[in-house]
Amino acid sequence: MRSLIAFFSAFFLMITLNSCELVGGIFKAGFNTAIFLVILVVVIILIFVFRGRNKS
Repeated sequence: MRSLIAFFSAFFLMITLNSCELVGGIFKAGFNTAIFLVILVVVIILIFVFRGRNKS
């Protein structure tokens, strides 16, 4: 019985640690995507601002 408990405890820890790494990777990718989108929006706004200045 003790070996069965030890096995399930080790199995649960292995699954938990791997899923944490997976979630960390997803958040890192999401963070990089968010930074890219923010930079893209700022560049688009700056393009419109400078085009408006040149026309008037």
